[in-house]
Amino acid sequence: MVSQGPTRLPKQFEQLRIGIALFDPESGTIVDANESLESMFGYSIEALRKMNVEEYSANTYAFSRDDVVQQIQLAVNGQPQRFKWRIKRQDGRLIWTQIDLSRLIIDGEPFALAEIRDITEYTNTSRRVSLLSRIMRHNLRNDLTVIAGRAQQIQSEVDSDRISKHTEKIEEKTNDIDRITDSVREIERATTPAQTKRVRRNTFDAVTETVEKLSDKYPTAKLTVEKQTEMWFSIDSAFNQALRHAIENGIVHSNSTAPSVTITIGESPNTGRVEISISDSCPPIPDIELNALDESIENTDVSHGTGVGLFVMKWCVESLGGEITFDCTNSGNTVSFYFPPEASPSDQ
Repeated sequence: MVSQGPTRLPKQFEQLRIGIALFDPESGTIVDANESLESMFGYSIEALRKMNVEEYSANTYAFSRDDVVQQIQLAVNGQPQRFKWRIKRQDGRLIWTQIDLSRLIIDGEPFALAEIRDITEYTNTSRRVSLLSRIMRHNLRNDLTVIAGRAQQIQSEVDSDRISKHTEKIEEKTNDIDRITDSVREIERATTPAQTKRVRRNTFDAVTETVEKLSDKYPTAKLTVEKQTEMWFSIDSAFNQALRHAIENGIVHSNSTAPSVTITIGESPNTGRVEISISDSCPPIPDIELNALDESIENTDVSHGTGVGLFVMKWCVESLGGEITFDCTNSGNTVSFYFPPEASPSDQ
């Protein structure tokens, strides 16, 4: 239960489902906590008050008292802190937590208020994704290089149309898998917060920046940017990856020697969000590719698609708090991104 001592958390924190702790800025010890934190750590508040941080920190990722006091004092001095902390519960189980520290004044005295979330499942999943990415980038790619090299060697030494067709197919498939490993890496970068830093950008400027790079890469393509409304949003490199994939899809899948892609920027009439639509004249994206993006549909051997680029777009957009939609017709496809808007710097 919450402490009955002289220094207590305000009542509004008692029923929160996330862990809340109050730290003493001088000693770094917990002076009060809510029931969610007691449950998360496995200790009662009475026990936590008597413990130093080393006692409930994992040995392999230990925080010293000085480390914690430094973070607490920065927060108390008006500099909010965020960091990961591996906790050793009372039962010996280790959990990963994310700590957000901020300043809180109680009865005229400054304390550090900690919002503590259990991110063990998220951390373990991120590590599995990272491991898979490393395997695909290094082990698999190295093997593919050997396979492709051997196929080219066979093709150059054997004068046979039948064998040449087989070796060409091998090269084609190794190139496909190589592109998939690149896409996995892009997804990993986009969905790993520690690797990204978001900045507020003018939407037109951000879009134009990517379009100009692609114009140099595809000189025969006609890329048009139309701005309907001046909008701002908060993005990182994930946006550039998503937009690049959407535009490139409209170029490489076109039946025209001079493909045309139009990017329209405006405000969503329904939600007020930033709306960026990428329209092309390509054949419609196959339903099997779109269905593979639907997490409610089980992906079996016969139902999953091969359009990894669509997954990159979806995950990159969603990592920014956005949403993606597809409108596919016989006359072309329109891929729309929706992002939370930000205020213009001139409005602040």
